[in-house]
Amino acid sequence: MADPKLITSPLSGPFTEGDMTVDVQIYRLEDTQWTLEVVDGEGISTVWDDQFETAADAKAEFLRTVAEEGLVAAISGEPVARH
Repeated sequence: MADPKLITSPLSGPFTEGDMTVDVQIYRLEDTQWTLEVVDGEGISTVWDDQFETAADAKAEFLRTVAEEGLVAAISGEPVARH
């Protein structure tokens, strides 16, 4: 039996807010849902617990999180106070 194929979404790629850039990775194995992972400049990875029906849903969740909570919260998983 062949190993499952890893599929990376074309919606993956760098995202910059202010002076911080992260690598947004949206991927799945064949016959699974999409996973959302964000890797910061130090190589620290944050993976969402939920999986997504579509790659677009995963990207929308990332953008929603950044818009509502900020990029630091998106990569730390912790709410950040905004002033």
